[in-house]
Amino acid sequence: MDGKKKMPRIPPGFQELLESLSYDVLRAQPDDILRFCIDNLSNRLSILQDEGTKKADFTDNDNSLPITQSDAPSLRKARERRGGVAAESWDPENVDNTEKVVYPKTEEQKSSLLDAVRQILLFRCLDEDDRLDVVDAMFQRTVEPEEDVITYGEMGDNFYIIESGTYDIYVNIDNEMKKVTQYVDKGSFGELALMYNTPRAATIRAVTPGVLWAMSRETFRSIVLTKAFKKRKLYESLLESVDLLKPLSQYERNNLADALYTRIVEKGESIFLQGDVGQEMFFIESGSVVVRMTTPEKPDEYTELCTLGQYQYFGELALLTKNPRAASVYALERTRLAVLEVDSFERILGPCQDLLKQKAQEYAETLDKLTAENRI
Repeated sequence: MDGKKKMPRIPPGFQELLESLSYDVLRAQPDDILRFCIDNLSNRLSILQDEGTKKADFTDNDNSLPITQSDAPSLRKARERRGGVAAESWDPENVDNTEKVVYPKTEEQKSSLLDAVRQILLFRCLDEDDRLDVVDAMFQRTVEPEEDVITYGEMGDNFYIIESGTYDIYVNIDNEMKKVTQYVDKGSFGELALMYNTPRAATIRAVTPGVLWAMSRETFRSIVLTKAFKKRKLYESLLESVDLLKPLSQYERNNLADALYTRIVEKGESIFLQGDVGQEMFFIESGSVVVRMTTPEKPDEYTELCTLGQYQYFGELALLTKNPRAASVYALERTRLAVLEVDSFERILGPCQDLLKQKAQEYAETLDKLTAENRI
């Protein structure tokens, strides 16, 4: 026996979990990081349990690189040479509003990149407009056979999406670089470089001529993290404006802010219809909507009750009652909505339901007059 031990590999899904958790921490900038991480993971577990899932459903995709424990000494030396591995100091409130970066692409390239971005964990929280900004900001890099795109142990600052070409992936196994897999005309790699000044965990070498699309860490921060931070602050302020949620603590509202997501509706599109069972509450990030109601006497005619604009909300009683919607809501223009689903609300605020239902009963009485904050 040569005394060498076979080093275990990182379990599937672990890298994606760390990336996702790191992104949430950078986005939220919590004062109590430990508590935030515990709650974050607990919420993930609750979602999986609600769906009847026994384990985390992280996609086993092309950007999951196996990393062995024998990587540790070499990577540690790289950290020491280059000053350590950590999230660099970054204050999203002080980021300059720089001019939007756009690199030219064909419509086919844009469509292909957009499809790839939708599948990448770090970008799944973005709405479609933000993903388009990410695509616009990616620049092209061509490579030749035997060219190393990234090199094990070197510091990384770019993330890559493959447009074409074949690429071999090598990792350190027992202090020897060994090929572990191959990308052919698709895949992405280097996500951690978007958040951390960290040594590369693998070497990726071009086998054929190829085309890559790259994004720098600086661009990622200016587009993705800054937008996410500002959106989180907006969501917190929107939740604070809802009378129905006044009994909640700041901590509980923060958890609800994490559960909000963006939906874009086009002019004339219905958000929900009179008689529908309420499953969601809505906040208007931008745009405007109109609230319309019909009566049993004149079912083919509607009365326009009110219009709602930026930072107003509607559908709040769906969070606590199972009553059908009392009116229909349509977008007057292209409108961006922040959506809070009933299931998320109940999962996060289960212990507060009785208090909130009492508040809802009082609240509903004030809405029966069909004022601007109509019970819809």
